[in-house]
Amino acid sequence: MDSTDPKKGGGFFSSIAASISNFGSAMSKSVNGLIGYEGLEVVNPEGGTEDAEDEARKGRWKQEDRDSYWKIMQKYVGSDVTSMVTLPVLIFEPMSMLQKMAELMEYSYLLDLADECEDPYMRLMYATTWFISVYYALQRTWKPFNPILGETYEMVNHGGITFISEQVSHHPPISAGHAENEHFIYDITSKVKTKFLGNSVDIYPIGRSRVTLKRDGVVLDLVPPPTKVNNLIFGRTWVDSPGEMVLTNLTTGDKVVLYFQPCGWFGAGRYEVDGYVYDAAEEPKILMTGKWNESMSYQPCDSEGEPLPGTELKEAWRVAKAPENDRFQYTHFAHKLNSFDTAPNKLLESDSRLRPDRSALESGDLSQAGFEKSRLEERQRAEKRSRESKGHQFTPKWFDPTSEVTPTPWGDLEIYCYNGKYTEHRAAIDSSDGVKETDVSSKEFNPWQYEISSPE
Repeated sequence: MDSTDPKKGGGFFSSIAASISNFGSAMSKSVNGLIGYEGLEVVNPEGGTEDAEDEARKGRWKQEDRDSYWKIMQKYVGSDVTSMVTLPVLIFEPMSMLQKMAELMEYSYLLDLADECEDPYMRLMYATTWFISVYYALQRTWKPFNPILGETYEMVNHGGITFISEQVSHHPPISAGHAENEHFIYDITSKVKTKFLGNSVDIYPIGRSRVTLKRDGVVLDLVPPPTKVNNLIFGRTWVDSPGEMVLTNLTTGDKVVLYFQPCGWFGAGRYEVDGYVYDAAEEPKILMTGKWNESMSYQPCDSEGEPLPGTELKEAWRVAKAPENDRFQYTHFAHKLNSFDTAPNKLLESDSRLRPDRSALESGDLSQAGFEKSRLEERQRAEKRSRESKGHQFTPKWFDPTSEVTPTPWGDLEIYCYNGKYTEHRAAIDSSDGVKETDVSSKEFNPWQYEISSPE
């Protein structure tokens, strides 16, 4: 496959480089000289022509909060801020990163369809569409809470899926997840690298996402595009993911290459995704097109990438209707992730739903949420001191570290493997005659492996 052919996705690194440079020429104006913050840009995602000063005031920050935050953050420009900065609770949503990992499961029926497909290229089309479907949720401009080391998230009662995720490392922050139903197995080791640019941040997904379709045992491997969060401090915060997504069938060599268009002049190209399903000989078989915040469609094509005569564009997926004017831009499924309705019997005490800062923020108490967030972070530091003073190392419960280190476009990743113990744990509980808990929400959040008398 010629990676420079615009019909066939474009070069991966050149696409990213061009996308990022285009942000400078997109409808943006320097705030410098207008409100006194050198080097910051405000970009209108709709491509409007409002004055930069007016646009800069449309964010969710009060001016005094914005000014104070900028004084704190300006020293980090150019740095990776993944875990080195304590952020104000004002910018958070009432969900942890472990829960956000589970949002990919909303349209899991697409993987069921992929597993049932006889056609290997339609199988890839459905699986790729499933990975695209989560981008509607990823456009939310609120930050999820960083999980505490040892924190977990469990989900049941959706599509026959059992989902478990765990925070397996704190420095660097690494999460691992496993989901399974009768059609597929999904495994992920997730780590991110960031670059803070002042009024924006680039996010590079140093992770490994793999799906095994059970009927034929094929293994699919994903390389997603990077993400850019714009107008963090000044203006309306918005998210874009310019670059290439590549999904490879490791069993057959077939692959999908999709190009996520960057937002251009007057919002042109925003949300648009185009590309092809290719066979192992790198010949296009299916054209894919759509918008990641609306729908995806497909059509069989010839070796030149042109639609086959007598075929038509068919819709594979459309985003579900979302609540209007939701405070955190949540979908109905996102609300379910916070609900105990999706929790299993005898929920683990380390589950994200039980975090006191998360529940306080959900109820609208920012002051209490900030207090609880600080308390949890200090408890985490104290537990680390206690653990290290005993000469012990943290050991994840549901995932095991491996000797495998896999390369990604943005850095190497240490792989964690699901160890099967959660399946045994859940089977033992589900087969017991114990009485189902009626007030699981009263449980105290407890991800700690080592008890400490009090925070130091």
